[in-house]
Amino acid sequence: MAERISRSSRSMSKDTDQSGARVRIRHFSKSLPMSLLRAREAVMRHFRASLRRFGITEQQWRVLRALSSQESLEVTALAEATFLLPSSLSRILKDLDDRGLILRRTSSSDMRRGIVSISPQGLDLIERAGVESEAIYREISGRYGSERLSELQSLLRQLEECLEGPEITA
Repeated sequence: MAERISRSSRSMSKDTDQSGARVRIRHFSKSLPMSLLRAREAVMRHFRASLRRFGITEQQWRVLRALSSQESLEVTALAEATFLLPSSLSRILKDLDDRGLILRRTSSSDMRRGIVSISPQGLDLIERAGVESEAIYREISGRYGSERLSELQSLLRQLEECLEGPEITA
């Protein structure tokens, strides 16, 4: 009996607000995280075949793209820039290093810090894959509209900026 009461009070706290009124959660299809994931998948499905042709994964592409935009990056900054967990990034960097696509060294000021840069072979891959990537972008812009795509990117940046700061708690 105590277990049943405990379970029902737990369920009540999840389904009710502070006044005890029942809270209706939005439909799954209206969930912002799910909408963003669906849009990401709709976009990425057009890029995956191209990445496979070049023998790289989406995560490896993100790392190479980030490194191609800067001379070098500290591993922790690279993880933040690419939204990869440090453990995943470590495996990705090992593979890219084994393939000669990146260069790794330690910081001269702190031997515990790893510094990564893209190699000439990595830059060559970016250039070759970039031709296909830009063709895909042109097709997406053609279907969706250049102005709408630019507006969408601006709206997404604004959403990201407005949600910076402390975590929202209920």
